[in-house]
Amino acid sequence: MIMEKVILTGDRPTGRLHVGHYAGSLKRRVELQNSGKFDRIFIMIADAQALTDNFENPEKVRQNIIEVALDYLAVGLDPSKTNLFIQSQISELTELTFFYANLVTVSRLQRNPTVKSEIQMRNFEASIPVGFFTYPISQAADITAFKATVVPVGDDQLPMIEQTREIVRKFNSIYDEVLVEPEALLPDNEACMRLPGTDGKQKMSKSLGNCIYLADSEEDVRKKVMSMYTDPEHLQVSDPGHLEGNAVFTYLDAFSNDAHFAEYLPEYHNLDELKEHYQRGGLGDVKIKKFLNSVLQEELAPIRARRAEFEKDIPAVYEILRKGSDAAREVAAQTLAEVKRAMRINYFDDAELIRIQSEKYLQ
Repeated sequence: MIMEKVILTGDRPTGRLHVGHYAGSLKRRVELQNSGKFDRIFIMIADAQALTDNFENPEKVRQNIIEVALDYLAVGLDPSKTNLFIQSQISELTELTFFYANLVTVSRLQRNPTVKSEIQMRNFEASIPVGFFTYPISQAADITAFKATVVPVGDDQLPMIEQTREIVRKFNSIYDEVLVEPEALLPDNEACMRLPGTDGKQKMSKSLGNCIYLADSEEDVRKKVMSMYTDPEHLQVSDPGHLEGNAVFTYLDAFSNDAHFAEYLPEYHNLDELKEHYQRGGLGDVKIKKFLNSVLQEELAPIRARRAEFEKDIPAVYEILRKGSDAAREVAAQTLAEVKRAMRINYFDDAELIRIQSEKYLQ
C-alpha cells in the first residue's frame, strides 16, 4: 500500500501575519500546494494552542481568527486544494492529546529545547500553565490526526517534530502500527528562517512594533522600510558598511532576485555586487532602502489586492473555515477510531469482545 503524502502546518491566531511568516512559511506553503506533489494539505489556525498562553484574553484569539484566514487566502492558499480549518473545532485532537499524554514523561517535556525557550520568553518559569507545558503533546496530536508525512517548520521547531516522532514510535510499539512518523521540511532560503524585526531585533513582535504586516498599506510599508535598522557605524555614505545584523540586507537576502535589480537598480547585476559596494563604502542606506521598498511593494501588492477582495465577503470566509473544519474532523475521527481500536478501548465496536464475554457468562 502506497502511503499518501500529507502536509500539516499552521499558525497561532494572536495577530495579523507579517512578512516574517510569509518568507518563513506562507510562500513555501503556496508553492507546495501548487506543486502537485502532495495528496492532501491541512493548514490549521491553532486557536487552542494560542489559548495556552492567552487564556485570560480569549477575545484576542477570537478576533484574530479572521485576520489569519484573510492572510491565508490573500497569499494564495486555495480552499479547493488546501484544507483550512480551526483547531478547537476538532474535538478528536483533544482526545488524542489525552491518550498521548501517557506516553511522555514530565522530565522529557522539561528537556524539550523549544519548550524551555518558550517558557523563558513568556516568563513562565515560576508558574507554567499545564496546557502550555504539554503543548508538544497537543502538537503531536495535530500532526498524527491527519497522518502528516511532512511538516514545514523553522529549525527552532525541530525538537517538537522529534517529540512527535518519539510519541509515534512508542504508540506503534505498544499498540499497533497506526500512526505515521512525520518528516520536517525546513525553509530552503536560510535568510527566511530568521527574518528580524525592522529594528534589527531577532524576532518580529507586535508588542515591539517592528513588523511589516501583509495587510499593511503601501505607505505603511514604505515608512517602515525607510526607518529600518541598518549599520549604526555607517554614518557617512563614504564609510564602509557592515552586513552582519543589518536588517535591510537580511530582507534583501530573503526577497530580492536578479530580476529586481534589472527593474529597479540596473547599475547592479545582483545582490552580491550591491553588498560588495556597500562594504567598501560609497553607497548610502537610503538608496538601499528605496530598492528594498520596491522589492517588497512588488511582492505585497497582489497579496494586498486579494485580501481586499476577500474582505468584501467575511461570511464567505467563515464558511470556508467551517467546511474545512468539517472535512478535517472526518479525517481526525477516522484516525481516532484506529487509535482506540489499537488501544483496545473500542468496546462497543468490538463484536468479538462482546461474543467472548457473553459466552463466558452463559456457561
